Amino acid sequence: MRPPIGTTLILTTLALLFALPVLAQEKLLQLPIGDPARKDRESPLVLDAVTDTKTGDLITPDEMVKRLVGVRLLLVGEEHTAMEAHRVQARVIEALVAARRRVRIGLEMYPYTEQRFLDQWGDNRLTERGFLRLSRWYENWGYNWLYYRDIFLFARDRRIPMFAVNTPREVVSAIRKKGLANLTPEEAAHIPKEIDVDNADHMTFFRASFEDAEGPVHGSGMPEEMWKNMLSAQATWDATMGYNAVQSLRKDATPDSIMVVLVGSGHVAYGLGIERQARKWFDGPIATLIPVPVSNRKTGPVKSVRASYADFVWGVPEEADSLYPTLGISMAVGQGEAARRVIMVQKDSVAEQAGFRVGDTLVSMDDVPLADKETYNRFLAGKRWGDTAAFVVRRGDETVTLKAVFRRKLE
Repeated sequence: MRPPIGTTLILTTLALLFALPVLAQEKLLQLPIGDPARKDRESPLVLDAVTDTKTGDLITPDEMVKRLVGVRLLLVGEEHTAMEAHRVQARVIEALVAARRRVRIGLEMYPYTEQRFLDQWGDNRLTERGFLRLSRWYENWGYNWLYYRDIFLFARDRRIPMFAVNTPREVVSAIRKKGLANLTPEEAAHIPKEIDVDNADHMTFFRASFEDAEGPVHGSGMPEEMWKNMLSAQATWDATMGYNAVQSLRKDATPDSIMVVLVGSGHVAYGLGIERQARKWFDGPIATLIPVPVSNRKTGPVKSVRASYADFVWGVPEEADSLYPTLGISMAVGQGEAARRVIMVQKDSVAEQAGFRVGDTLVSMDDVPLADKETYNRFLAGKRWGDTAAFVVRRGDETVTLKAVFRRKLE
């Protein structure tokens, strides 16, 4: 019998699930859900081409920008450790600036309470190192800064305002522990009042996503109530980002302004995430763009997607491995020692090869004490393929030393 799945594990898996396109096998790209006008047909996917899924036209990035005239909210999906996705995001922002649109950038990685650091970055009052430290990049986000660096530098150099659109982590933790209905007035003030947590298409997408998830969270065996709770948490996440993006956009009422939100593709797909929630507060045109790899190691070439998947899809090369090394573990959500406890070890990962086990608690990395997850993320970001790292973990009553060797595997 499968052990019960804790909420901490669920929320950690949600974060991974909606960031990793390797989980989005062809069936996730071909679900008959979303826009009724497009959900029953397919659109071509071509390397280095942008497909307008409403017409099926293959267009250039500059032609796409022309089709975005009048659009004031653009959601651009990403896989957080896929450099090709970030190159697409940068190219879109550059093309919009070249077309003389008044661009604003919304960021999933920061809660809106950290906005002052983005303002200081934009005003050139912080060095790069100072920004990463003061804004707690490796605590708030954790992914390697170098994936995003070019976008941040371009925004600062061109005086493009950047906005934090997420909610504080402690609010997410409160929702996890006691549910939306039991939040204190102070906690509830961080999320919008209107959240749609019940949508059949969104549940279809959600269930299909978990069918390929690795580890103990899997589609089979979960009670219906757990599915509903998970979807409610996701909807709250989507609604908060949509609400904050709209509020930031309203600060610039000029017709040519456009808010470009950079966010995991799971929050964009089929218009069921941020777009659906944002329409409660925004009645203008919204567009979506998702970079999609044109091949899949497991299933072969990907030649088309469901036309309702996004308004625009951009064909990109598949990345066999992330540009920067990952260890291949997931740790619990929270603070203190619990946040350093391993709850998932990815199959065939560096961590599995090193001997990590579920339940291990990280103690140190290369003789540096790991007092928090931020320290771990920051030191891991300094590694490159070919490097090694010595970890000390606590395993029950024992202390174990593990050597991680960051090497990619040939398929």
